[in-house]
Amino acid sequence: MFEDRIRLASLRDRVMSADDAARLVGDGMVVGMSGFTRAGDAKDMPIALAKRASAHPMKITLITGASLGHDSDKTLTQAGVLARRLPFQVDTTLRGAINRGDVMFVDQHLSETVEFLRAGQFGKLDVAVIEAVAITEDGGLVPSSSVGNSASFAILAEKVIVEINLAQPLAFEGMHDIWIPGQRPHRAPLPIVDVRDRVGASVVKIAPEKIAAIVITDTPDSASNALPPDAETQRIAGHLIEFFQHEVSRGRLPRTLPAIQSGIGTIANAVLTGFIDSPFEDLTMYSEVLQDSTFDLMDAGKMVFASGSSITVSQAVQDRVFGHLERYRDKLVLRPQEVSNHPEVIRRLGLIALNTALEADIYGNVNSTHVGGTHMMNGIGGSGDFARNARMAIFATKSIAKEGKISSIVPMVPHVDHNEHDVDIIVTEQGLADLRTLAPRERVNLVIDHCAHPSYREVLREYYRDAQRYGGQTPHALERAFDLHVNLRDRGSMLAGK
Repeated sequence: MFEDRIRLASLRDRVMSADDAARLVGDGMVVGMSGFTRAGDAKDMPIALAKRASAHPMKITLITGASLGHDSDKTLTQAGVLARRLPFQVDTTLRGAINRGDVMFVDQHLSETVEFLRAGQFGKLDVAVIEAVAITEDGGLVPSSSVGNSASFAILAEKVIVEINLAQPLAFEGMHDIWIPGQRPHRAPLPIVDVRDRVGASVVKIAPEKIAAIVITDTPDSASNALPPDAETQRIAGHLIEFFQHEVSRGRLPRTLPAIQSGIGTIANAVLTGFIDSPFEDLTMYSEVLQDSTFDLMDAGKMVFASGSSITVSQAVQDRVFGHLERYRDKLVLRPQEVSNHPEVIRRLGLIALNTALEADIYGNVNSTHVGGTHMMNGIGGSGDFARNARMAIFATKSIAKEGKISSIVPMVPHVDHNEHDVDIIVTEQGLADLRTLAPRERVNLVIDHCAHPSYREVLREYYRDAQRYGGQTPHALERAFDLHVNLRDRGSMLAGK
């Protein structure tokens, strides 16, 4: 029964089916939907909206925290519901529609989305669809496995549809810290000075009369598809551990290391798992997404506390953690993403930021989002929030992909998400390049010798020798800068014709 999850009795008559609730969403509306990297997402409403659109065609602007689970973006795309989507996605069907120009995708830093909404850049927020584990006696919403933008969506929306998910454990109650910034320009500082600090409320406080519908669901989160560590990611972890040990020995890092941020995805997650066998103890995390590695490190006694915006884990770890949340209650806090990704806090805490690159160039510019410089993969996510403001911004990638047909180190990236000013460390399974304090010309050989795969090193050196003929602070031979990418596009391999 769901009555114990809806503790404000006057709201129980607003329980209805997802199909009925979907009638509250109309053509042209702006909809905010919970969900951050497949966690805490609305489960039944996307299906109901797609069904409604098949009978009554409509287009909406859909804003989330990050990516949705359960193929929701696929379902909404195939039904023609999405006119505009932001700020992040990982679905292949939606990705195809974006790259065809059928869906307008706004790729945003995850800390900024609600600021745009709060400032009226998208117009009014018509409807918020929020997953919760419970509604309190005074109408407060208890989030589930993510907060993302849900709190601000609920506060800013004219109407709120709540999905009470019986599959999400009630033990999540009390694990959240909901702090909402004040209005600019006289906004007070965000008073987090330690990853363990709690500065807000444990629930999302809204007026109960805004809740227009309650839908009862019973569907677990989608499991992450992160792969386990492999030989390459273990070598990347080894390079980082050796580097950190060197920094500690020089007195530039504390022995416990600063709090760590880890981007979503297989490589960052697998690399962090490698720290189980490191000499570092009492680790902490201030991040967006708490992945398998977070709980593996906790269970190994290596990590003592983690702050994030969502818990996105594999099925095995979901079973292990969600069924025993009480083991982790004193070690976890979940926050809104504009807090987890807040530049002020990132700079204050002096984080080590570990994110994944699609490719990097010989000067240290990083492309995280666009294949061939044109085709969107997923989005920048929160990597820009952290890279610009962290104490140490690290980008990890394997040196080659597609059995050597693609090099992750190139002469010039055809799309820049993180420019050379924000990138401190590039690391691959080949080695690590510390770019701090180096001029562009000093970076080149370090990146090529330490990070590029051996089969591409001479190609990159040859390019740089040619580029130097043109001079400049950052030498480039513009007519050759994208030769590798053109080879890949036209011949299926960057080394074609070499």
